[in-house]
Amino acid sequence: MKKRKMMAAAMMAAAMVTAMAGCGGSGDKAKPAAGGADQKVELKLAAALPTSHPLVQAMEQLKTKTAEKSGGTVNISIYPAGQLFNDKNMNDALISGGIDMGLNTVGRWASIVPAMDVFDVPFLFPGYEKVDQAIDNGLGEKLGAELEKKGVRPLIWADYGFVQFSNNGKLITKPADFDGMKIRGYSKFSSETIKALGASSVTMGASEVYMGIQRGTIDGQTSGTTAMRDRKMYEVMKYLTITNHASPEFIVAMSQKSYDKLSDNQKKALNEACKEVQDSIRANAKAEDLKALDDLKAKGMEVYIVPEEELPAWRDATRPVWDQFIEETGDLGKELIDICTKQ
Repeated sequence: MKKRKMMAAAMMAAAMVTAMAGCGGSGDKAKPAAGGADQKVELKLAAALPTSHPLVQAMEQLKTKTAEKSGGTVNISIYPAGQLFNDKNMNDALISGGIDMGLNTVGRWASIVPAMDVFDVPFLFPGYEKVDQAIDNGLGEKLGAELEKKGVRPLIWADYGFVQFSNNGKLITKPADFDGMKIRGYSKFSSETIKALGASSVTMGASEVYMGIQRGTIDGQTSGTTAMRDRKMYEVMKYLTITNHASPEFIVAMSQKSYDKLSDNQKKALNEACKEVQDSIRANAKAEDLKALDDLKAKGMEVYIVPEEELPAWRDATRPVWDQFIEETGDLGKELIDICTKQ
């Protein structure tokens, strides 16, 4: 009897030790190692631009650099040309966590963060370098903070270059030439600019423009020369007017939910890769614009470059858009305009 009692006591003591060890062990397992566990992560990146576009090519660089810097633990799969989400529905998917990353124009973010339309305020930036200076000197930080309130983290401010006007009816050389035309706008304030110039604005997705021209739904559109070339707009539009009236950045944004799943090492790798790719995009933006312009000329488009001395008439015609932007975005909008004009 005594022996059985001693055995029972020993078994009970062993069970208690095991239970205590189990509790302590479970807690240690749940606590990640310093910097996070570098398990393999697959990220999906959506883009509406075609595969051949320079910004999509830059995303291939981002994929390669991120994989290298993360030791192969972060792989980015790229889905261009609206394969997963188009430019109209991509941002909602990012906010909800339905997609990890997205490359989209600031114009499409303006319905969520109205101040994003600052890039479409006409004739605000007098040159490529002025856009980058404004972003680095407070514009990017303030707009990024607004995005983060929506659960989205901006990773790259990607220079898209300046936007121009193209159409299939006549060569536009002055604001009065817009009268009676239907022009596609890609954002609220690009549309307001079109209306200020005297045309009717039609909003449609980028992938719909080619067919819209063919069917006569619209007479023309506004976009960058790289997109015109890569979307083969020269097949349906003959005339191109170079105004450099707006510089709508693209943003490589990431769902905060997806970002938070990365380890500290992986976040560092991704952020470093994004910085290098952003610098590369900036260095090449102007050259890409000019090359695309030459390509469009070679494809038969008739081009009019607005001379510097004629720009005041264009600025005067579109100046009410500045006032509307400030009225609708309040103190933040005025602050952003001030940042841009002081560069």
